[in-house]
Amino acid sequence: MITGIKKVTAAVLAAVMLMCTISLTGCGGSDSSSAKEGQYNRIAATSVATCEILDKLEVDGVVGVPHTDSYELPERYKGATELGGAMSPDMEILASLEPDIVLTPNSLEGYLKEQYDNAGIESYFLDLKSVEGMYNSITELGKMFDKEDKADELVAEYEKIISGIKKKNEGKEAPDVLILMGLPGSYVVATESSYVGNLVKLAGGNNVYGDGDGQDFLNVNPEDMLVKDPDIILRTSHAMPEQVMEMFDREFKDDDIWSHFRAVEENQVYDLDNEYFGMSATFRYKEALEKLDPILFQ
Repeated sequence: MITGIKKVTAAVLAAVMLMCTISLTGCGGSDSSSAKEGQYNRIAATSVATCEILDKLEVDGVVGVPHTDSYELPERYKGATELGGAMSPDMEILASLEPDIVLTPNSLEGYLKEQYDNAGIESYFLDLKSVEGMYNSITELGKMFDKEDKADELVAEYEKIISGIKKKNEGKEAPDVLILMGLPGSYVVATESSYVGNLVKLAGGNNVYGDGDGQDFLNVNPEDMLVKDPDIILRTSHAMPEQVMEMFDREFKDDDIWSHFRAVEENQVYDLDNEYFGMSATFRYKEALEKLDPILFQ
């Protein structure tokens, strides 16, 4: 049993995590638009991550952006009208802007697609569940906004980075990794299907829980984790990192079972900065992979 920590189901925690960070990014999925090139002159973007992607593609014409107190919007979009939070953009403000299309992380597709349809606004939902998904969305956006050359440049840069990592790690034995994702008072195991799990996989690590049968997070007790015998334990937070890391420190100190983990005995427990290892794909993945390399392959 876990000492001093109230466990919650993986589904509930994942939902809480989503609500805390969706203004920055989104997770998973595919688009739902029937886009035609060259017809989008007025664009609404409901998340900071979406704005960052559009900025990288040098797309102008963004008339609506999310309200955010935590992140800096690209300079080119600072004069755009605020739409409110990404979880619940103000539909009246959105409609008043008369956008040709609204761009949203597809973690919110089930919630917002019908609202967009009812307002008569075309929508596209970005896949930000993995680095690959982000670049697939970049390719599609390049086609939509006549920025294919720029999208190709970004994709080529990504492919070069991944190719270099694979070449560097060729012949090396992949370490078995356990990833813990936490909020104050609770945590779950992150699988390869999560963004942080995707980063570890790209960096050359082997997640002891695999892809979780498609689930991003699993609710697992430490006894089961012990059986997996990970070489390395990674701990990160979805929000409030200082409180989460204090929670993890208390947990590892107070619950004796952690002292039996080989990774703990060998001092192979690492805390990751959630600025790079959060819930959803961003262009900070390059720095994240650089940070993982000396941890996975010492």
